[in-house]
Amino acid sequence: METRTRRKERIGLVVSNKMQKSIVVQVMRRVRHPKYGKFVKKYSKFMAHDENNDCNAGDKVRIMETRPLSRNKCWRLVEIIERAK
Repeated sequence: METRTRRKERIGLVVSNKMQKSIVVQVMRRVRHPKYGKFVKKYSKFMAHDENNDCNAGDKVRIMETRPLSRNKCWRLVEIIERAK
């Protein structure tokens, strides 16, 4: 029996939910500057599949890597951690 490799998971904020069954999630990471040593915030955006259209902008969500679902979409929504206020 084959073992499936671990899939990547990210936690981020929903930036856009204007598409049908899709959301854009912005993930922030802190990277140390190579020369000065100060921590700098770097942002990445991922398109994720939201089957039930239940996310809103500002929600904190967990997404997981999956097979390509469209040209830009290869992540899916796992859970909504915190709703926007």
